[in-house]
Amino acid sequence: MLGRQPGACGLTAGKGMNIYMRVGMGYDVHRLVEGRDLIMGGVKIPYEKGLDGHSDADVLLHAIMDALLGAAALGDIGKHFPDTDPTYEGASSVKLLEHVGGLIEEEGYLISNIDATIIAQRPKMRDYIDTMRENIAKTLGLEINQVNVKATTEEGLGFTGEGAGISSQAVCCLEPIYDNAGLVSSIDGTAQEIPQAPAGCSGGCGACPSAAQCGKSV
Repeated sequence: MLGRQPGACGLTAGKGMNIYMRVGMGYDVHRLVEGRDLIMGGVKIPYEKGLDGHSDADVLLHAIMDALLGAAALGDIGKHFPDTDPTYEGASSVKLLEHVGGLIEEEGYLISNIDATIIAQRPKMRDYIDTMRENIAKTLGLEINQVNVKATTEEGLGFTGEGAGISSQAVCCLEPIYDNAGLVSSIDGTAQEIPQAPAGCSGGCGACPSAAQCGKSV
């Protein structure tokens, strides 16, 4: 993975983009029902129940998508993948996450990191967390150390504690891809130089999913 460019904080790039990092948070919850597979982080987990929903009801990926969309001010998953649209019935949330990753890149942002928590009384998630992290990182073109997933219980309390459902929370941090012009303006109006991106590259790279393929550095 190519390194992030130093000294970007507090600058404003072309098109009015704010160079400050942006933080997003997401939350999702689904009811456990019989006759459904339990999919979490793109992993099918053996259990007698699964999560009810229009898509595969992967609450972990749904929370992550909402965090990413929120950080980029792009709404939420209900806006992009409405449950009234038959296109998304039974859809893989991995595919939906891939689409969201594309939207983030189109908006000119890189994903700095993701931190998510699964709240489930049962089943235990520990044995599957590394695979979940790998799935998320691969889908978004990230390094594994940019993705953290945790699991916890609510000690038998509430909706999840009673085993009626599973919820997830996620936060993420986005940073802007540098403007290819090589100059940005600081918040006090003075021009500051950043390294020029090579021809054909949109800039700064960082966690850019194209970095490994393009092989360019800035």
